[in-house]
Amino acid sequence: MITEEVVLDIARDAIFTIIMVSAPLLLVSLIVGLIVSIFQTVTSIQEQTLTFVPKILAVFIALILCGSWMMNTLVAFITRIWTNFSYYLSIGK
Repeated sequence: MITEEVVLDIARDAIFTIIMVSAPLLLVSLIVGLIVSIFQTVTSIQEQTLTFVPKILAVFIALILCGSWMMNTLVAFITRIWTNFSYYLSIGK
């Protein structure tokens, strides 16, 4: 039987991996949103749809640039989980 400590370690590792993988896209979206909002404030253009297109384009570009790293990080995490699967099952015995 798997112990609570092992479950918490797996969950902690999963959350850390999710944060690492999502951070580049979130940061790009945050920076582009900030730049667009400063531009809107300076030019007094208050169009709500103006923020979506630059953010979407920037996130797609960041996904193209960071996609392979993101996929490699996720594959490494899943491989680590599956490699240690028999260890997790034999802990409580």
